[in-house]
Amino acid sequence: MERKFNKQPKLHIRKGDTVKVIAGDDKGKTGKVLEVIPAKNRAIIEGINIVTKHEKPSAGKPEGGIKKTEGSVHISNLMVVNPATGNATRVGRKMNDKGKLQRYSKKTGEFIN
Repeated sequence: MERKFNKQPKLHIRKGDTVKVIAGDDKGKTGKVLEVIPAKNRAIIEGINIVTKHEKPSAGKPEGGIKKTEGSVHISNLMVVNPATGNATRVGRKMNDKGKLQRYSKKTGEFIN
């Protein structure tokens, strides 16, 4: 179902979530989400998918050199870690007591902030 007003897709992860990598070179590792890129369905996770970038010396940075930084990971390769139990879980959405749509853990049924 296409959204009426905001055309960005609804994603199961948000900035600040702790996630577990379920596929790829860093499979099994966990980290905190630093940034979510909804247009590309990707996220940048702290300490995951480290890539090497070569910086050319310039007037601003005369030393240049090799810099290691986090690369993006496709969100289909990530699972949210339930903060209450510490286990990876699938995420759904349902109304809370106040009538607001909120994420919840499909494994335990508890709401995730």
